[in-house]
Amino acid sequence: MFDSGFGGLTVARATIDLLPNEDLVYLGDTARYPYGAKPLEEVRAYAIEIARYLVETFDVKYLVVACNTAAAAALGELQDLLPVPVMGVIEPGVRATMAATRSGRVAVIGTVGTIGSGAYDDAFGKIDPLVGLTACACPGFVEFVEKGDTEGPQVRILAERLLAPVVAADVDTLLLGCTHYPYLARTISQVMGHEVVLVSSADETAFALAAELDRLELKNPDRQHVGWQRFISSGDERAFAQLGSRLLGPELVDAQRWEPHGS
Repeated sequence: MFDSGFGGLTVARATIDLLPNEDLVYLGDTARYPYGAKPLEEVRAYAIEIARYLVETFDVKYLVVACNTAAAAALGELQDLLPVPVMGVIEPGVRATMAATRSGRVAVIGTVGTIGSGAYDDAFGKIDPLVGLTACACPGFVEFVEKGDTEGPQVRILAERLLAPVVAADVDTLLLGCTHYPYLARTISQVMGHEVVLVSSADETAFALAAELDRLELKNPDRQHVGWQRFISSGDERAFAQLGSRLLGPELVDAQRWEPHGS
C-alpha cells in the first residue's frame, strides 16, 4: 500500500491487526507530500510510478491506494494498468457512512484535491442520490499530522474554523475522507460533538480488503505464518521511521529509501 506520507499508516495499522498472517509493504511518498493541493494530473503520475514500483519489485498480490487524493486521481487507471487487483479508500468509507447514518445528513472532509475531484459526491450519489451530503475541504490538517501535532491548541482552532460548515449542516455522521484524519479524531470529535459518528476510511478499507482477499482466495493459507512488514520512504527514511513508529506502533522499526523518478 502507499500514501503521500504518514496518513496511510492508519490503513496499515488496521490491516496488520485484522490480517496478521499477511506480509505488508508500505511506501510513504514523503519527498513529495502533501498531495492534497497538487493538481490531480501530477498526483496521478506519482501514483502510477509508485504502484508500478511496488508491483514489479515486491511481486504483490493486492495493492491498496491508502490515500484519498491518489485514489480520486488514479484508482480507475491503476485498476486498468496493473496485473493485480487494486483497492482505494473511498468506496469502503462511503458504504460504512451510509450504513451508519440515521437522518440521511452526512458529511465528508478531505484534502482540497480529494474534495475538489468530486469523487465523494459521485460515490455517495451512486448509493443514494438523495443523500444530504456536505463535502468540506480541510487544508492544513495533513500538515499538522505530519508534524506530529494532533491535539494542540493550534490544530483545535483550525478545526473549529474549518468544520464550522459541517457543524452548521447538522449531520449525524462524518466520514474522515483522508487517511491522516483519524489521528485528529479526538479533536474533530470535540468540535463536532460526541453525538456525531465518525467513520474512518482506514478501518473500513481494512475490512473491505479482508473480504476481497477471501472472495479472490488470496489469503495466506499458512495460518502459522507471522506477517512481516517493510516500510519505505521517498524522503528522509530516519525521520519517517521516527515519526511513523509513534503513529503506527512497534512494527515500524526502520525504513528504507526509495528514489522517485527525477529526484
